[in-house]
Amino acid sequence: MPPRADLLQGSLDLLILKCLLNDPLHGWAIAKRLRDWSSEVLEVNQGSLYPALYRLEERGWVDAAWGVSPEGRKVKVYTLTKLGRRQLDEEREQWRRFSLAVNQVLRAT
Repeated sequence: MPPRADLLQGSLDLLILKCLLNDPLHGWAIAKRLRDWSSEVLEVNQGSLYPALYRLEERGWVDAAWGVSPEGRKVKVYTLTKLGRRQLDEEREQWRRFSLAVNQVLRAT
């Protein structure tokens, strides 16, 4: 199994928004999706995930409503809003510019 990486500061919002792009999910499902999509390299703990979800909700990027998990537990389900979709596009572009800049530095002699 590859070593787990800490999430870069500021990238968690982008990753959560991406997870919610096509499906409403509860917190544990978001964490699982991130872990699965990253081949178990990225793992977000509850102490980081839930404050981020509350922050995204306060900003109007996600909506939250109570629902029931497939296991029958009461869970808070998060859905991406229109504003959140626009923010995802903006965050993706910022990440693209950042990663290009880092690659330029790594290629420099």
